Amino acid sequence: MRKILFGVIVTLLVLFSFKYCDDQKEEQVTLQEHSALIKEQVKNVGKLVVTEGHFSEVFTYKNSKAVFGDWLEAEKRAVVIVNADVTIAYDLSLIEYEIDELTKTLRIKTIPQEEIKINPDFEYYDIQADFLNQFEAKDYNEIKSIVNTSLMKKIEDSDLKSNAQNRLISELAKFFILTNSLGWTLEYNAESITSLSQMENLNFKP
Repeated sequence: MRKILFGVIVTLLVLFSFKYCDDQKEEQVTLQEHSALIKEQVKNVGKLVVTEGHFSEVFTYKNSKAVFGDWLEAEKRAVVIVNADVTIAYDLSLIEYEIDELTKTLRIKTIPQEEIKINPDFEYYDIQADFLNQFEAKDYNEIKSIVNTSLMKKIEDSDLKSNAQNRLISELAKFFILTNSLGWTLEYNAESITSLSQMENLNFKP
């Protein structure tokens, strides 16, 4: 009777051992599958997200200088019409992330900074210049610098940057949807993301 009981116990231990090993193996395979899915999602999101805008501005440039001491002042002026195409882009292939299979966590470590590109088209009208104060290359460079500064302020005051960040969040939301469906956790700046609305309130900075 003891031999039979001992045999039954050994058999059960062997069965439980095999079951435990199978469960461990299945869990490891599942983890690897989930990890591969997340890597593929990051790869798919890793593209250039571009938001475009257009700005126009009329600018009057004036410059004067004293000649012959303070006896005479030479002036030059021009009316400049600027039409500028502006793009704000996020290169999401530059996202740095970490996949922690042990804690089932996708950690977004850094988000690339937005790239703002301004492509202005200049049209010059009513160009007037005294003989002793002619237009030079430095004047055109100064005009471009002033216009770019003005356009940057217009961009900051517009909704172009917020629209660009909304597109960024829309792409990053795909990470949350996938990790949440797999029972994983999404983290950014050591903060766990628990909802899509929480993502909308995050300050994504590199």
